[in-house]
Amino acid sequence: MKRCIFFSLAAFGLAACSPPPAAKAPAAKSAPAGSPEMIADGLEIAQTQCAACHVVTADGAQSPRPEAPPFNVILSRYKVEVLAEELVNAIHLGHEDMPTFAFNPQGVDSLIAYLQSIQTQPAKPAP
Repeated sequence: MKRCIFFSLAAFGLAACSPPPAAKAPAAKSAPAGSPEMIADGLEIAQTQCAACHVVTADGAQSPRPEAPPFNVILSRYKVEVLAEELVNAIHLGHEDMPTFAFNPQGVDSLIAYLQSIQTQPAKPAP
């Protein structure tokens, strides 16, 4: 009986000395697709990574580089899924001397959300 009590107390003592179970960190919350936060993040990415060559706003202005399409019509040239995949996988796309960018999936989602928020119909060429 003493032996049983001893082992019970020993087990209890070891359990009391062990560290508490690790608390789960809260999952990182990403903004919902197309949310104002995601669109704002996409605009920031566009301004910092793309504005040297492309017009990144919806105002219809000419891009600093004529061969770089304005962002408000770029989705008329590229399917969203293809553009997203190419940006994630750092595949070279676009004009000949366009730098290759590799964005993380969240950055691509934000950039795509921004692009979708500013699309207009491309101007028809003059006859």
